[in-house]
Amino acid sequence: MINVICKQKIFNNIEAIIFDKDGTLADSENFLRELALKRARLIDAQIPGVYEPLLMAFGVENDYLNPTGLMAVGSNKENQIVAAGYIAETGRSWFESLSIASEAFNNAEKSFPTRGKTSPLFAGSLEVLQELKQQGLKIAILSADTTQGVREFVENHQLNDYIDLIMGVDSGLFKPDPRLFLQACDTLGVKPENSLMIGDSQGDIAMGKSANAGGVIGICWKYPEAPHLQTADAVISDLADLQIKL
Repeated sequence: MINVICKQKIFNNIEAIIFDKDGTLADSENFLRELALKRARLIDAQIPGVYEPLLMAFGVENDYLNPTGLMAVGSNKENQIVAAGYIAETGRSWFESLSIASEAFNNAEKSFPTRGKTSPLFAGSLEVLQELKQQGLKIAILSADTTQGVREFVENHQLNDYIDLIMGVDSGLFKPDPRLFLQACDTLGVKPENSLMIGDSQGDIAMGKSANAGGVIGICWKYPEAPHLQTADAVISDLADLQIKL
């Protein structure tokens, strides 16, 4: 087993590291913001007047994407349900509202056919993944995206050789449900206490904590003092802050 050092904190007997994707490995802020704008425009074309409220609900304001907002941390399904709620406020039935939201979301996705390439890797992430793998750690990506979305990201950035598990939220569970982390550990063949969770959201931190992970590390590339990550065991602003001790 391996010891991982992070900000003077030592995590002992680690066998696996489970990463979030968006905001952790993928610099996806611009993509998520553009996707939110497209979704809101398509819905507003059918339901005039909901554009601004939807953007506020998604956590989008001008050029800013709230790292704790719905678009940044919620699943596609959770975003759809919230959008449908705003549509239902205009007097539509719930099922009609869900249908309108679903169609808009699907059409918005079609506007970004190369989604995995739209969000680049954060600088230096590839080298860190290579090093972790070379040292014998198992590596997983556990994202609020769909498994297919994670797979496209991995394939487009040629990460297949470094990732042992690709996992989205297709099962109907959403972060911060600890069962997601436990399922990932079970598939990897490791115990939660021998695994680290690294993510950029409160959901990642809470999920890892509730699953009794061996350590939970928050990452915020632009704001290393991010208050929403204070409950993590350590907070970093670059994956290069991880050090391996055999």
